Amino acid sequence: MHAVTAAISRFAEATPTPSPSPTDVDPNAVTPGVAGFVLIAILAVVVVFLVWDMMRRIRRGRYRAEVREELDAEQLAAEQADIAERKTDVDDQDVDPGRN
Repeated sequence: MHAVTAAISRFAEATPTPSPSPTDVDPNAVTPGVAGFVLIAILAVVVVFLVWDMMRRIRRGRYRAEVREELDAEQLAAEQADIAERKTDVDDQDVDPGRN
């Protein structure tokens, strides 16, 4: 096993020639330039507006849910008060008026 790793390490020590061979590259040809900057800036502005609109819609939905819960609680309290009022009302009339 040691002989195999020694052979591999000797093979790896040889300097390989890069393929494809490096050439001089014009830095202006590989940078995004002004058009890339403008596109990224527009994309960033659009994302900011989308996040702002999303937060506004989430906040509006949360407020509507809170108001809905308050209205439901008020309605339930009114119904319970009405039921309690009906139970406490005393009927002064006789159940069987013909009978004494």
